[in-house]
Amino acid sequence: MALSLLLWGIVFLVVLLATVTVLLRIWVRSRAKSLLPHMKEGDKDVLVVGFFHPYCNAGGGGERVLWCAVRALQEKYKHVKCVVYTGDKNVKGAEIVKNARQRFNIVLRQQPEFVFLSRRDWVEAGTWPYFTLLGQSLGSIWLGWEALTKYVPDVYLDSMGYAFTLPMFKYLGGCRVGCYVHYPTISTDMLSRVTDQTATYNNRAIIARSPILSAVKIAYYRAFAFIYGLAGSCCDVVMVNSSWTHGHVVSIWGARECTHKVFPPCDVKEFMDLPMKSDAGKTQHSIVSVAQFRPEKDHPLQLRAFHEFLKGIPQDKRKNYKLVLIGGVRNQGDADRVDGLKRLAEKLDVTQYTEFRLNVPFSELKQSLSEATIGLHTMWNEHFGIGEPDV
Repeated sequence: MALSLLLWGIVFLVVLLATVTVLLRIWVRSRAKSLLPHMKEGDKDVLVVGFFHPYCNAGGGGERVLWCAVRALQEKYKHVKCVVYTGDKNVKGAEIVKNARQRFNIVLRQQPEFVFLSRRDWVEAGTWPYFTLLGQSLGSIWLGWEALTKYVPDVYLDSMGYAFTLPMFKYLGGCRVGCYVHYPTISTDMLSRVTDQTATYNNRAIIARSPILSAVKIAYYRAFAFIYGLAGSCCDVVMVNSSWTHGHVVSIWGARECTHKVFPPCDVKEFMDLPMKSDAGKTQHSIVSVAQFRPEKDHPLQLRAFHEFLKGIPQDKRKNYKLVLIGGVRNQGDADRVDGLKRLAEKLDVTQYTEFRLNVPFSELKQSLSEATIGLHTMWNEHFGIGEPDV
């Protein structure tokens, strides 16, 4: 009797879930017909590709990939129109396109349609000081729901790593879905760090020192990895930026057949055209780092290494060396991180030898790299690193 009731309960829940999903899908699709009608006006053969990229106005490697993808679709397929879901609601679309041209030297054939989202703070790390991975993932579902209810494309591509939006667009929006993974939200390396009780930017020292807290966090990570794998496995196509990322994505998502390595676009031609200059007789030397100001880039290590370097240089010769930190600042969290780095530089007494250049245009980046003596990169678990080929 009890078993029979349990089975009927399961059947009821499955039927209820299926019914709710179908009704939501009908509502979302019918609502979408009245939104952005001009996208397919006069041409039913138009295919709309939507890119979910809440920080599309930032200046990192992920944004270069985004705009190269949009440009490639525009150049190859005349019947394709692009939509970009962004949280940069205080910037006009024309300015975003202009910034892409200035920062990456990428010129689009036409301006894509922008769908501006108001809930981006839900995916900010600062919103979730504890259980950050889970919080940001739940926040991405809320942000993704806003995107879905504002416009439903034919093809949905997550280009920023918000895998939990994929099932929503596939099962409620009826879209073909894909993604470009720069860095997995969780990886086996992260699990091993907690297992080894190693303190890092995403494993606080208080947890690393405690076997009990570490065991709890391992259980949390494993449960999250399972759910993350379910979300990612619904993809029709998965693109990853490196063999390292491919290995982690396949191990967690299990989607080996539809996972492909697509290496990021590196505009080395622009740098190859720069004239080669000898450092012989050069008195001024710059050490240049190109990376977004995110925790995993480990800029504090660069400042400490530069401090150690200067200790071996006579006081009167130190003015000949400069550490130049070039990077994109996406939000207040990144801005606060830069302020923290400036305080660290002051503490290490290297402020006068250190320069921060934020969200620089491509022309300035090229000029800085052409003048550099040394290129510096310190990211933990670097998976590709567009900056290295550039340097």
